[in-house]
Amino acid sequence: MKTYLVGGAVRDKLLHRPITEHDWVVVGSSPEQMEQLGFTAVGKDFPVFLHPDTKEEYALARTERKTGHGYGGFSFYCGQEVTLEDDLIRRDLTINAMAQDEHGRIIDPYNGQQDLADKLLRHVSPAFAEDPVRILRIARFAARYHHLGFRVADETIALMRAMVTNGEVDHLVAERVWKETERALGEPNPEIFIEVLRACDALARLFPEIDALFGVPQTAVHHPEIDTGIHTLMSLQQAVKLGANSCIRFATLLHDLGKATTPHEEWPRHIAHEARSLPLIKQLCARIAAPKDYKELALLTAQWHTHCHRALELKPTTLLKVLQATDAFRRPERFEQFLVCCEADARGRTGFESRDYPQADFFRQCLLAAKQIDIAAVQTLGLTGQAFGEALDRQRVQQITALKNARDNAPGSSH
Repeated sequence: MKTYLVGGAVRDKLLHRPITEHDWVVVGSSPEQMEQLGFTAVGKDFPVFLHPDTKEEYALARTERKTGHGYGGFSFYCGQEVTLEDDLIRRDLTINAMAQDEHGRIIDPYNGQQDLADKLLRHVSPAFAEDPVRILRIARFAARYHHLGFRVADETIALMRAMVTNGEVDHLVAERVWKETERALGEPNPEIFIEVLRACDALARLFPEIDALFGVPQTAVHHPEIDTGIHTLMSLQQAVKLGANSCIRFATLLHDLGKATTPHEEWPRHIAHEARSLPLIKQLCARIAAPKDYKELALLTAQWHTHCHRALELKPTTLLKVLQATDAFRRPERFEQFLVCCEADARGRTGFESRDYPQADFFRQCLLAAKQIDIAAVQTLGLTGQAFGEALDRQRVQQITALKNARDNAPGSSH
């Protein structure tokens, strides 16, 4: 019985990156022997055990055989004669198919160290094509390591494209698509996740609403980059720079979906694209099982982002309307997320990347001003129901009007 550290821990150690978890492979053992040693069995599909002290995962070396479509279409064999090389060859990338023994020596039968040096994400064997989740994983790894100079090997892109062509990608279940997408959104360069999926034709199958944005022109005055798909990825980059979480990044990614449905004769303008985005977002979120909070922020951002861009020009009544429509009074944290999405959108344009976005601060001030009303005074009027709400709104509009007037009349103001 021999135990080896495998996978991501070995890869990240060689890259001098933080190691977040340790996975181990055990060669020459059996489930019975593992349990006798105090390990706890947890694997449903194949023998995986938790160490009695560290609780880290130890898997018996295994081979696998394709038996059906999708992530679950495999049978596994974990006999004691299965070698470490047998186990490593079934992994996705060469840089994930290395092991380290108890003496710290690297076992690298598939040249993972060379691909690390060459900054290549390359599949280990043709068996890669048997699991469609690997398309998403490779795109996610590309998003993680792009800033280090990594790229997906041409032959791996070609293999991924073949998996799309033969329909293997169509067997991905919603939960797996969402899990990998959410993780990719959290990487340093989530836009690369989209680019790699597009390069292998998987974007059109998995996210056709996003794929349709590429090639759709916008007005050059406001969007020097022209292409809506490029603008979308630039906005996603800006969301990362603004420190946005995955929920904000997701909403930013979907904020302009309606532009793909603009009639060609109306190009490059996109009147009412905000409303046309909403059913597309609902459709996409349902298909990939996106959580409710992700969907809600995406819908708010799509519907109201252009109002936010025009904040300095809007009437006080319209400013209040946006605050109420986005539920800013009851959910100020989510309203703050919405403002970050809008700023990312505004900066996600060629030449606008470092431009200030005073609209967000103005909306923050409007919310604060609208909260500074004397509710007790309104209550003394004896109003109820709709009449009470209208009286509150009148006070809120007065507060926002005073703020707007002070801003517009401030020295140096262009308004």
